[in-house]
Amino acid sequence: MLFLDPDQFQLSFSAYPIPRNLPKEPQLPNLASTDWLIILIYFFCVLAIGFSLRRNMKTSSDFLQAGRALPVWICVPAFIAAGLGSQELIAMGAAGARYGFQAAACFSLGAIPAMLFAGLYMMPLYYGSGARSVPEYLGLRFDQKTRLLNACTFAVMTLLSAGISLYLVARLFEILRVFDPLFYAWGWPRQGIFTFSILLPAVIVLIYVLFAGLAGAMVNQALQFVLIVAGFLPMVLMSLKSIGGFSGLKASVSAAYPPGLNAPSHAGALSIAALCLALGFVLGVGRWTTDFRILQTAMAAKNIESARRVPLFAAAVRLFLPFLLILPGAIAIALPTPQTTTVVRNENGVIYHEITVVPRDAAQGRGLVPALLDPLTGDPRLDSAGRTQLDFDRATPNMLMHFLPTGLLGLGLTALLASLMSSLAAGITAFNTVFTCDLYQSCIRKAAPDRHYLVVGRWAAVGGILLSIGVAYAILGFNHTGSHGIALDTSPFDNILGALLLAFSLVNAPQLATFLLGMFSKRSTGHGAFWGLVAGIAAALLHHGLTLGVDAHPGLQGGWITVLHTYPGFVAQCFWTAIFGFTANLVVASAVSLFTQARPEAELKGLVHSLTPCPAIPRSASIAWWKRPEALASAILLAAIGLSLILA
Repeated sequence: MLFLDPDQFQLSFSAYPIPRNLPKEPQLPNLASTDWLIILIYFFCVLAIGFSLRRNMKTSSDFLQAGRALPVWICVPAFIAAGLGSQELIAMGAAGARYGFQAAACFSLGAIPAMLFAGLYMMPLYYGSGARSVPEYLGLRFDQKTRLLNACTFAVMTLLSAGISLYLVARLFEILRVFDPLFYAWGWPRQGIFTFSILLPAVIVLIYVLFAGLAGAMVNQALQFVLIVAGFLPMVLMSLKSIGGFSGLKASVSAAYPPGLNAPSHAGALSIAALCLALGFVLGVGRWTTDFRILQTAMAAKNIESARRVPLFAAAVRLFLPFLLILPGAIAIALPTPQTTTVVRNENGVIYHEITVVPRDAAQGRGLVPALLDPLTGDPRLDSAGRTQLDFDRATPNMLMHFLPTGLLGLGLTALLASLMSSLAAGITAFNTVFTCDLYQSCIRKAAPDRHYLVVGRWAAVGGILLSIGVAYAILGFNHTGSHGIALDTSPFDNILGALLLAFSLVNAPQLATFLLGMFSKRSTGHGAFWGLVAGIAAALLHHGLTLGVDAHPGLQGGWITVLHTYPGFVAQCFWTAIFGFTANLVVASAVSLFTQARPEAELKGLVHSLTPCPAIPRSASIAWWKRPEALASAILLAAIGLSLILA
């Protein structure tokens, strides 16, 4: 008898002759009709939401800004989901597998203070200024050229991020063979699975965005966040139970890292935690305070008080996300590594040899994290110390496939799809607004009927989806893997976490200086902001082009000019890239502002913090403490600090 599985297969044969015409196709994932029904119901719900809201799309404001009328309970999960796309979801699991649960400190003290800062100080200016987008705020505060530069940079990065998300999930579904049963049942060639995995979510997102704009995207993002929790929570509970709880996890992690093999001593764990905290803070502030894909969900709230509360409530919820998304990676690396085994048994005088054969990448990996294989030789890749490099991006998907039984597996796969569609919808709706308001209306046609801009916004959605698909295929062509590839090891980065860190360090960190100077300095000028932004991005690119991480190859990982300095790792390289970009922007913008004319203070009211009265809630006894933003933010920050100290 022959049993084949994508991750491991078992050969059982007796002393009798074995037929030669053994099946060649591996057994497909155990997806039952219940699993497919869950996926279909999800698709029906997201389309139904978009269709039901289409009647509300009467003006360009309704389409691009959701009419600024959404309640907090919709905005909060949408805010979280917009910053929790497929890249972030897989990267958090990869960080857990690579650095252990100490990586949660990066997502606690790194992101949460930035979210609190955005809610308390930046959202009143974004919302109160009446700006429809973050680049438009820069136009109001500085000048048109700064607005256009930021808009163009944001549009490019948004489309690149959306394309990377599409590529990532399509490759994952190829690896997990999710749609293979469908293609085999209908007799379709398996080479089309990559295209199918890209077009299916892209078309569905495009439909409900065209129908309902930002409002439809945000309602679906709230649904998608619920699905992510529902899909991942059973996996976490089952895996934690199987490993013996947190005490068993601690013992298993110690066994998974024997002395001499990346053994994280107590001091080493603290060093990793410190680096994660520093990197998370530097890049987290730049992302959560300037990324319009996320901020648009708070700017769609019904009033300025609600807009301030959205990031605060989202920060409170984010305290618990490491247990849902980072813990699976730490468990994956601590589980026993599958190995090829042979069992001999005798039944009624017949000798049976049962051989469980494990693929080479899984057998030479660690736990459920497979090894990275060289696409040319098929051998595991080794670092400079001779250790096998691991494909950490596979940690979370492999955990889903390993622990979730039939019925729940469909829910877990739906959660992966939901994370992709959430980030894709956030990127497309943000691109719509920036293109329509900051590029088309401000540069091409300043005066036109409102209906015209509504049509332009919808065409921008179509263009954004098509360009994102093009980016996904460009990545596929760049990697030279074709649609038959079975791993993500052809990526120019060790994992998706590296790609995210690089993008944030090159763009988000430098532009943070522009926003801080604009919001908190009356003396900063438009010329200073523009040339500071140019200098910051140029300095970040120059540093990246002159440095390289250990075990990295010149190219997208750095050193594309020449290698003047080698960092101990890619994370350290990204950290210093962000520092150089932020510092160069701050220095150049401040210097140029000293020699150029500042705007009168009367023109800066509502745009600079010191000239804008912050909305206050009456401090009466009838007002609950959690309705006071400052008190709520203080409580959340203390909880984040306590959690990070425990994790470190």
